[in-house]
Amino acid sequence: MYKILIVDDEPDILEFLTYNLKKENYEVYTSSNGNDALKKALEVKPDLILLDVMMPGMDGIETCEQMRNSNELKNVIIAFLTARNEDYSQIAGFEAGADDYISKPIKPKVLVSRIKALLKRSASGGEMVAEPEIRSVIIDRERYLVIKDGEEISLPRKEFELLNLLASKPGRVFTREEIFDNVWGNDIIVGDRTIDVHVRKLREKLGDQHIQTIKGIGYKFLD
Repeated sequence: MYKILIVDDEPDILEFLTYNLKKENYEVYTSSNGNDALKKALEVKPDLILLDVMMPGMDGIETCEQMRNSNELKNVIIAFLTARNEDYSQIAGFEAGADDYISKPIKPKVLVSRIKALLKRSASGGEMVAEPEIRSVIIDRERYLVIKDGEEISLPRKEFELLNLLASKPGRVFTREEIFDNVWGNDIIVGDRTIDVHVRKLREKLGDQHIQTIKGIGYKFLD
């Protein structure tokens, strides 16, 4: 049984989401603030976290960042719950390490469909080729690690899967549509700038020389 942690400061939303997810036989835990969510996540080790962005005190963005900095939580699936659809809000969320966005007001059927899609892709591991090695970069699929010049670099799940896809065929141009399909899946809706944000974060960590932008088409990994 999959475990889901819901983090929201509105009791009505916690009750509504808990009811609908328990109907789908998920094991559901709840938290009303970021600090408690961190403690509970470390305690129950959820498979997926639904995290409200706008919370008093430590908001969802900061909570997500702290979770990604934890070795025990860095690979958990995190989907933000938000009534804000502006690009800057989504970009901030993806930079913090989010896997997806679910907009309020939440429709139960859409919510369940998105959660199933996220869990399915996590379980399948996508269609990536394991452990490609290019120049000074080694990708360890089993441990979700990248080793560059002998130094281990831990990446959030989507950054890792994007890098692994591009590096699986050095020199091949992957279109934006192919990247969306392989990393996020057809039934997961993300903003237009999602790929750009993740590529920028990879370049910050690995250097600019490994991923080349092909204007108007997509990206390729340089051997």
